[in-house]
Amino acid sequence: MEEKNMKEKNTHHGHAVKRLRQTLGVKQETLAKDLGISQVMISKYEAKKEIDDQMMEKIAKALGVKPQLIKELEEDPVTVIVENNNNTFGDNDSIKLGNGIIEDDHSVMNVNPVEQIVELCEKLLEKDQEKITLLEKLLNSKK
Repeated sequence: MEEKNMKEKNTHHGHAVKRLRQTLGVKQETLAKDLGISQVMISKYEAKKEIDDQMMEKIAKALGVKPQLIKELEEDPVTVIVENNNNTFGDNDSIKLGNGIIEDDHSVMNVNPVEQIVELCEKLLEKDQEKITLLEKLLNSKK
Protein backbone atom coordinates (compact mmCIF):
# COMPACT_ATOMS: atom_id res chain seq x y z
CA MET A 1 0.00 0.00 0.00
CA GLU A 2 2.93 2.33 0.73
CA GLU A 3 4.17 1.89 -2.85
CA LYS A 4 0.71 2.64 -4.27
CA ASN A 5 0.49 5.77 -2.11
CA MET A 6 3.93 6.89 -3.34
CA LYS A 7 2.78 6.53 -6.97
CA GLU A 8 -0.43 8.47 -6.35
CA LYS A 9 1.36 11.28 -4.55
CA ASN A 10 4.44 11.26 -6.81
CA THR A 11 6.89 11.08 -3.94
CA HIS A 12 10.58 10.20 -3.97
CA HIS A 13 12.19 10.01 -0.54
CA GLY A 14 15.72 10.71 -1.77
CA HIS A 15 14.69 13.75 -3.80
CA ALA A 16 12.73 15.03 -0.81
CA VAL A 17 15.81 14.69 1.41
CA LYS A 18 17.88 16.57 -1.16
CA ARG A 19 15.30 19.36 -1.55
CA LEU A 20 14.96 19.80 2.21
CA ARG A 21 18.71 19.65 2.75
CA GLN A 22 19.33 22.28 0.07
CA THR A 23 16.49 24.49 1.34
CA LEU A 24 17.98 24.37 4.82
CA GLY A 25 21.44 25.16 3.44
CA VAL A 26 22.97 21.90 4.67
CA LYS A 27 25.76 20.36 2.61
CA GLN A 28 25.96 16.61 2.00
CA GLU A 29 29.22 16.50 3.93
CA THR A 30 27.62 18.13 6.98
CA LEU A 31 24.63 15.79 6.94
CA ALA A 32 26.96 12.82 6.50
CA LYS A 33 29.02 13.90 9.51
CA ASP A 34 25.87 14.32 11.62
CA LEU A 35 24.77 10.79 10.68
CA GLY A 36 28.21 9.23 11.02
CA ILE A 37 28.30 8.07 7.40
CA SER A 38 30.15 9.13 4.26
CA GLN A 39 29.11 11.85 1.81
CA VAL A 40 28.90 9.14 -0.87
CA MET A 41 26.23 7.36 1.20
CA ILE A 42 24.21 10.59 1.44
CA SER A 43 24.38 10.86 -2.33
CA LYS A 44 23.16 7.26 -2.64
CA TYR A 45 20.28 7.88 -0.24
CA GLU A 46 19.29 10.98 -2.20
CA ALA A 47 19.02 8.80 -5.31
CA LYS A 48 16.73 6.24 -3.65
CA LYS A 49 13.00 6.27 -4.37
CA GLU A 50 12.27 4.78 -0.96
CA ILE A 51 14.38 5.03 2.20
CA ASP A 52 13.87 2.56 5.05
CA ASP A 53 12.13 3.87 8.17
CA GLN A 54 15.15 3.59 10.46
CA MET A 55 17.37 5.71 8.21
CA MET A 56 14.47 8.06 7.49
CA GLU A 57 14.19 8.76 11.23
CA LYS A 58 17.92 9.52 11.49
CA ILE A 59 17.94 11.81 8.44
CA ALA A 60 14.81 13.64 9.58
CA LYS A 61 16.28 14.18 13.05
CA ALA A 62 19.55 15.47 11.59
CA LEU A 63 17.63 17.91 9.36
CA GLY A 64 15.29 18.90 12.17
CA VAL A 65 12.11 17.82 10.37
CA LYS A 66 9.50 15.12 10.89
CA PRO A 67 10.00 11.90 8.88
CA GLN A 68 6.44 12.26 7.57
CA LEU A 69 7.46 15.48 5.79
CA ILE A 70 10.13 13.61 3.85
CA LYS A 71 7.79 10.71 3.08
CA GLU A 72 4.96 12.89 1.82
CA LEU A 73 6.79 15.72 0.05
CA GLU A 74 5.51 15.60 -3.52
CA GLU A 75 7.73 16.17 -6.49
CA ASP A 76 6.99 19.11 -8.72
CA PRO A 77 7.36 18.07 -12.40
CA VAL A 78 9.21 21.32 -13.20
CA THR A 79 11.68 20.73 -10.37
CA VAL A 80 12.29 17.16 -11.50
CA ILE A 81 13.17 18.19 -15.06
CA VAL A 82 15.41 21.06 -13.94
CA GLU A 83 17.19 18.91 -11.34
CA ASN A 84 17.63 16.06 -13.80
CA ASN A 85 19.12 18.39 -16.40
CA ASN A 86 21.42 20.01 -13.84
CA ASN A 87 22.66 16.58 -12.79
CA THR A 88 22.98 15.41 -16.39
CA PHE A 89 25.07 18.22 -17.81
CA GLY A 90 28.27 18.38 -15.77
CA ASP A 91 31.67 19.77 -16.66
CA ASN A 92 33.12 16.36 -17.58
CA ASP A 93 30.19 15.22 -19.70
CA SER A 94 30.32 14.82 -23.46
CA ILE A 95 27.06 15.98 -24.98
CA LYS A 96 25.84 15.08 -28.45
CA LEU A 97 22.50 16.79 -28.79
CA GLY A 98 22.29 16.34 -32.55
CA ASN A 99 21.33 12.70 -32.17
CA GLY A 100 19.70 13.08 -28.74
CA ILE A 101 22.37 11.12 -26.87
CA ILE A 102 24.09 12.30 -23.72
CA GLU A 103 27.11 10.38 -22.52
CA ASP A 104 28.99 10.74 -19.27
CA ASP A 105 31.30 8.53 -17.26
CA HIS A 106 28.42 6.49 -15.85
CA SER A 107 25.71 6.00 -18.45
CA VAL A 108 24.25 6.80 -21.83
CA MET A 109 20.79 8.36 -22.00
CA ASN A 110 18.52 9.17 -24.89
CA VAL A 111 17.15 12.64 -24.25
CA ASN A 112 14.46 14.45 -26.14
CA PRO A 113 13.82 17.82 -24.49
CA VAL A 114 10.71 18.43 -26.59
CA GLU A 115 9.13 15.23 -25.27
CA GLN A 116 10.00 16.26 -21.71
CA ILE A 117 8.41 19.67 -22.20
CA VAL A 118 5.29 18.17 -23.78
CA GLU A 119 5.00 15.67 -20.92
CA LEU A 120 5.42 18.45 -18.37
CA CYS A 121 2.77 20.61 -20.08
CA GLU A 122 0.36 17.68 -20.18
CA LYS A 123 0.84 17.06 -16.45
CA LEU A 124 0.36 20.73 -15.64
CA LEU A 125 -2.80 20.90 -17.77
CA GLU A 126 -4.11 17.78 -16.08
CA LYS A 127 -3.53 19.31 -12.63
CA ASP A 128 -5.22 22.55 -13.72
CA GLN A 129 -8.20 20.61 -15.05
CA GLU A 130 -8.49 18.78 -11.72
CA LYS A 131 -8.51 22.13 -9.90
CA ILE A 132 -11.16 23.54 -12.25
CA THR A 133 -13.35 20.48 -11.77
CA LEU A 134 -13.04 20.75 -7.99
CA LEU A 135 -13.87 24.47 -8.04
CA GLU A 136 -16.89 23.83 -10.25
CA LYS A 137 -18.14 21.19 -7.81
CA LEU A 138 -17.70 23.59 -4.91
CA LEU A 139 -19.57 26.35 -6.74
CA ASN A 140 -22.41 24.00 -7.69
CA SER A 141 -22.72 22.74 -4.12
CA LYS A 142 -23.12 26.30 -2.80
CA LYS A 143 -25.98 27.09 -5.23
